[in-house]
Amino acid sequence: MTRALLVALMFSMSCGRGGSTPPPAGPSAEASAASPAPTTTTPTPTTVDTPAGPIIPDTPAGKAFRAWLEVFNSGDEAALTAFGVAHKAPDIVDFGFRQMTGGFDLVAVQKSEPLALTVVVKERGGNALTAVGWFKLKSAEPLEIASLAFAAVPPGASVADMDRPVDAATRARVIEAAAAKLDELYVFPETAKKMGDAVRSHQKAGAYDGVDESRAFAQLLTEHLREVSHDKHLAVAFSAKTVPADAADDAEPSDEEKAQMRAQLEGVNCGFNESKVLDGNIGYLKFNFFGNVEVCGPKATEAFAPLAGVDALVIDLRQNGGGEPEMVAFVSSYLFAKRTHLNDIYERKANKTTKHWTRTDVPGKKLAKQPVYVLTSANTFSGAEEFSYNLKNLKRATIVGEVTGGGAHPTMGARLDDHFTIYVPFARAINPITKTNWEGTGVEPDVKVPADQALETATKLAAETLAKRARKPRGK
Repeated sequence: MTRALLVALMFSMSCGRGGSTPPPAGPSAEASAASPAPTTTTPTPTTVDTPAGPIIPDTPAGKAFRAWLEVFNSGDEAALTAFGVAHKAPDIVDFGFRQMTGGFDLVAVQKSEPLALTVVVKERGGNALTAVGWFKLKSAEPLEIASLAFAAVPPGASVADMDRPVDAATRARVIEAAAAKLDELYVFPETAKKMGDAVRSHQKAGAYDGVDESRAFAQLLTEHLREVSHDKHLAVAFSAKTVPADAADDAEPSDEEKAQMRAQLEGVNCGFNESKVLDGNIGYLKFNFFGNVEVCGPKATEAFAPLAGVDALVIDLRQNGGGEPEMVAFVSSYLFAKRTHLNDIYERKANKTTKHWTRTDVPGKKLAKQPVYVLTSANTFSGAEEFSYNLKNLKRATIVGEVTGGGAHPTMGARLDDHFTIYVPFARAINPITKTNWEGTGVEPDVKVPADQALETATKLAAETLAKRARKPRGK
């Protein structure tokens, strides 16, 4: 795991995500969130007092944020999912993030206007980190949420450091550096050139002239790059702390950073939420990311142990944002009797292909003969999509739920200047069977149902399959 990816993982663990994904092998939550452009505070005549004390303005944004905070803090996964669906913002639903943080206490409201809110919160659990959040509505009637993003205040920084003014010279420098890094690293060089041309055209037209705060600039630049590439892994991020001038794109993390990562991962059980046996002897396994295999491999083994005797298995990836290919292979290894070719990853700059196979050395009993059902949603992304796509094309699992997010490009962080980083998709997945991947299209389920109906549907399918097997004469 490179330093950039470690920082992304630790950030997403601390602060969650708003917008498309921060899988551990992708951009940070800060980068991928759709942060609203900060504006001046607008006084409001009426306010609402929260249980924690600070006052939330009685604006459309204030009311919507308070409603989200109450649902988020309740710990009710179904209610949180329903909230996202009701407000046309499924990307803000992240129950794994809720488990990591233990909920939030509101510390302060920094800025307010009718459709936007900037807040300071503190984790109730986890590491009791302080974070700044940006909440924005697309519209008040009907109420539709545009974005929700949180960024942890890093050690040695303050809340005031979480955004800062950006001048014309810095904007120009970041734009040119981003175009150069895309030309150097982006998986499709023709698209990289188009992106560079596009942002320069926006710059020439004055699109960035009025954007005088760093986070708003990073978000607008991200939007303009994605308009060309449609690549949900691609993002520009502002960093409150200075990015070292000698930071290499593929630098390995220090021992201290690795220790912090291990503590973060172990603190949330590597995202493994549930491992249990349902009625009918059907196993159920839910986890929300594919973490570092050295740390999380043993957690996966522990999760599979109670399922050793099941007759069928349901794997719930509806809130899984992805992660490391090595962990995808490790978990997949429990579902195959023989070493199996899963996926290839081609790196453009290095011009090399890495093949990923199941492992023969995973501890415990494998479930190589049991029927498997994988639950997906629009939030299933990146490595979780690879897992689903691999099993579908190997005809090893039935995919039940919604079309997934559509991100198949591993990502590398690259420094742009002292406070800006770009997360560049530098490689692409190539399935050995289809010779392509799920980028931009997502993984199409075998049985398409709304995400909240996927578990019930899968257990019914599993029961029907087991009943048919029970009726089949032996030897046939």
